[in-house]
Amino acid sequence: MRKLTQLAVLAATLVATPAFAEMKIAVLNYQMALLESDAAKKYAVDAEKKFGPQLTKLKNLESSAQGIKDRLMKGGDKMAQPERERLELEFKQKARDYQFQSKELNESKAVADRDMLKQLKPKLDGAVEEVIKKGAFDLVLERGAVIDVKPQYDITRQVIERMNQAR
Repeated sequence: MRKLTQLAVLAATLVATPAFAEMKIAVLNYQMALLESDAAKKYAVDAEKKFGPQLTKLKNLESSAQGIKDRLMKGGDKMAQPERERLELEFKQKARDYQFQSKELNESKAVADRDMLKQLKPKLDGAVEEVIKKGAFDLVLERGAVIDVKPQYDITRQVIERMNQAR
């Protein structure tokens, strides 16, 4: 019975081999196609302008808190009790402010990223479809599922170019 099963698998493989030989296969790095498009690059610049001031405030708050912490670590035992308590309280307040503002910034950025993705995904999907039709590919694999691929089978650049043309 085992020999019969092996023979059947071998026969199926031999019959299927010509079908695979005629298939056009391509590989696509979907994430790279999205992130390398002109629209995504423009979004990144716009996001930097929009969220840059908040990020700068966070960095300043962090460095200020770190300065207080350093003062407490170096000379806390030599300070008067009221001064040390004031600095500890100030440090705790800055740490709370940092956490709150950081969370707020992350949430705002996540909403903006989702909105950008919602706008770009249909354009990307359209560009992918056009490239697949134009190239008459039978099978397109995600780049992450492939260990190695020759550059001529990677259609990522074509998709990026098509997406950039679609404006």
